[in-house]
Amino acid sequence: MSKSFSAFGLAVGAVVLTCLPAAAQTKVTNQGISATEIVVGTHQDLSGPIKGWGVPVANGMKMAAEEINASGGINGRKIRLVVEDSGYDPKKAVLASQKLIERDKIFAMVGPMGSPTVLAAQDILFDAGVLQLFPLTAAEFTFKFDPAKPQERLKFNNLLPYVESTRAALKYMMEWKGFKKPCIMHQDDEYGKNVLDGFNQQLTAMKAQPASITSYKRGASDFSAQIAKMKSDGCDLVVLGTVLRETIGAMSEAKKLGWDVTFLGATPTNVMEVPALGKEAVEGLYAASGFEIPYEDTAKGKVKDWLVNYKKMFNADANTQAIIGYNAMMTFAFYANKAGKDLTGQKMLDSLESGEKFLDIFNSPPTKFSKTDHLANTITQVQQVKGGRWVLVKDNLMF
Repeated sequence: MSKSFSAFGLAVGAVVLTCLPAAAQTKVTNQGISATEIVVGTHQDLSGPIKGWGVPVANGMKMAAEEINASGGINGRKIRLVVEDSGYDPKKAVLASQKLIERDKIFAMVGPMGSPTVLAAQDILFDAGVLQLFPLTAAEFTFKFDPAKPQERLKFNNLLPYVESTRAALKYMMEWKGFKKPCIMHQDDEYGKNVLDGFNQQLTAMKAQPASITSYKRGASDFSAQIAKMKSDGCDLVVLGTVLRETIGAMSEAKKLGWDVTFLGATPTNVMEVPALGKEAVEGLYAASGFEIPYEDTAKGKVKDWLVNYKKMFNADANTQAIIGYNAMMTFAFYANKAGKDLTGQKMLDSLESGEKFLDIFNSPPTKFSKTDHLANTITQVQQVKGGRWVLVKDNLMF
């Protein structure tokens, strides 16, 4: 665990001790809990390069909090959600987390945004005994923990992990289409590294070799060199460890070069904005995903109602990111309710590790944690852009 933020001198707040099997102890804060409310914090990119993710995630969280509070709260306590803007900048995420802990006295950090930003700030949370729940990154550091480092027990993730989902989707595509020269273009950060790890691990398992490996710096907008290299290397499948605009940029560059190659995106590419903004350039894109994306004209029941209500509340169409933010808050509420009326950090931790299943309204795989596994599931889908929207190609994939 990094010690780089120890000089901040954070106020730890009230803590309780809970025992681990190896007699290690985890401190968990009780701050942010009163007779009437529970204070929950999050940091999102509301102004930076992935604000197309951060804004709807924050909206989804706000919508969930309003629904929970309108129905009586969590055992009578209302949620007070405090949202900070990180701008997808690790330094700003550190400052935002410090503010949320010291000034706002949050009980838990729910749904914080981004691999580099979450990684930079998470030790501050753990040192203060604050739970890090369901971040908007599926990097391994958000759920893998060392029992010898008891504060790492405070991290839980309910998203499909990048390594496992990349492996499952890549395995399916190579077996289905018979690709022989796979390559990858990935973001040069923790997120991209996880996608690269999944790519390399699966090729090793299949006794295959990559035809090309190339990367780009986070925030880049020119991918001409990377696309030209992969074309020159004869790639027949390109795995993209990209986000929104980078996905569109890479595939647009391939179109300019007249390069007809198959693209397979990691889970962050599986958002409605990619086909909506990329249009013809991204037609045919495949992507790993954790749940089937709903569209208002075909959705039914609770999902249809949810899409309509979101549009009324925010004057915008709901998207994948809004669903993930909504589910993060609903998952928190589920386990907080299970923890009982006398909510404490200890009881919340016990509730999360109880093995109780949370089922959302979107037919996602169930969320379930244990004392030794703080990752919800690894069941992967593959979807494809057809006619300007995502359609399911294959479900229930494992590597």
